[in-house]
Amino acid sequence: MYARLTIMQVKLDRIDEAIRLYRKSVVPAAKKQKGFMGVSLLLDRASGKGVSITYWRNEKLALANEENLYYQEQLVKFLDMFAGPPIKEGYEVNLRS
Repeated sequence: MYARLTIMQVKLDRIDEAIRLYRKSVVPAAKKQKGFMGVSLLLDRASGKGVSITYWRNEKLALANEENLYYQEQLVKFLDMFAGPPIKEGYEVNLRS
């Protein structure tokens, strides 16, 4: 399994809006992607720092949805809500329970 993390800084006055958009738009779109296995969204309301974690069957499938522009299309929806540029990282999942 592979996890893609997107680390972001959300404007404090836009946190609730970002959560709603993530739930109503990003999650349904992710579920349509080949190899999708789950998602988590972590946000600190005091600082606006957040982490989106999406889980994929393997790294190849995670990268494929970047190549088909799914990932970029999701980020664009939040650009005016970010206080800075998001950071993308990927990891092999060694334990998940």
